[in-house]
Amino acid sequence: MSTSPWSGLLRGAAAGAAGTAALNAVTTLDVAVRDRPASDAPEQVVAALADRAGVDVPDGRLAALAPLAGTATGVGVGAAAGALRAAGVRLPTVVGGPLLGIAAMLASDGPIAALGISDPRRWTAQDWVTDAVPHLVYGVTTHATLVAALPDAGPAPRVGALLRAAALGAASGSRSTAGAAAVALTSSRGDRGVAARVGGRGAGVVAGLLAAGEAVADKLPSTPSRTDGPGLVPRAVLGAGSAAAVAHREGDDATLAGVIGLGAALGASVLGVRARAAASRRFGSDLPGALAEDALAALLGWLGARRR
Repeated sequence: MSTSPWSGLLRGAAAGAAGTAALNAVTTLDVAVRDRPASDAPEQVVAALADRAGVDVPDGRLAALAPLAGTATGVGVGAAAGALRAAGVRLPTVVGGPLLGIAAMLASDGPIAALGISDPRRWTAQDWVTDAVPHLVYGVTTHATLVAALPDAGPAPRVGALLRAAALGAASGSRSTAGAAAVALTSSRGDRGVAARVGGRGAGVVAGLLAAGEAVADKLPSTPSRTDGPGLVPRAVLGAGSAAAVAHREGDDATLAGVIGLGAALGASVLGVRARAAASRRFGSDLPGALAEDALAALLGWLGARRR
């Protein structure tokens, strides 16, 4: 069944509204059960944006604009998901739900971090659970609603292809060149698409040297954080690109694989920073965590790119 992009946007927006209602219900229930104060971060975001724009917003309007901004975020993420589904990107709820939850978390927490209102790197485990659980509920509700609104009788994507894409994305999130190097080392000139252009002995040697150089540079104190723009963008691009290249090589949906690779790269980048920080506190040095991450990135790259 063919669906126009506009229909996908509208139905996705409606699914996002349903997900937002579920998120708000879970958050309100948590406030009531734990008798904790509601977060004022959304109001601080609106106030900070208004201040930068030189606009004076009374407190009463801030209290109204904050939930409206949250609703707009949820509806917007749902609309984007609807447009992707209309374009043929289909995910099972067990995968698409968490990915939509992560996307909503990034859209909500990104401005909080960028405006200096809160630093997610300093959040406690309970803070992360408080933030993650409602967004997971949002993602699953939005995706399930979207599947009902945009049914597709076509064959579901292979689980193995989804796992490959996630592995390559996560490898790239850990080491930006890991996924691309794995594609180059497992591909040949006789393959299809990008894999044919990056495959071969010479390209494999170059890719291996670049990956080794990054592994060394990663241990240097002067290396910038991977969650900053210069570190995050290459990981996102290479995660999506390597996942799409392997999917095309193996005859799977390259667009879907690219989306999964992108999400996995972003998630692994953030989680890697937290894991390395925890390892540093545990061992008194960053090196054990860095070496463990080297090994994990190599393993994920191999699992994602190995031939079927």
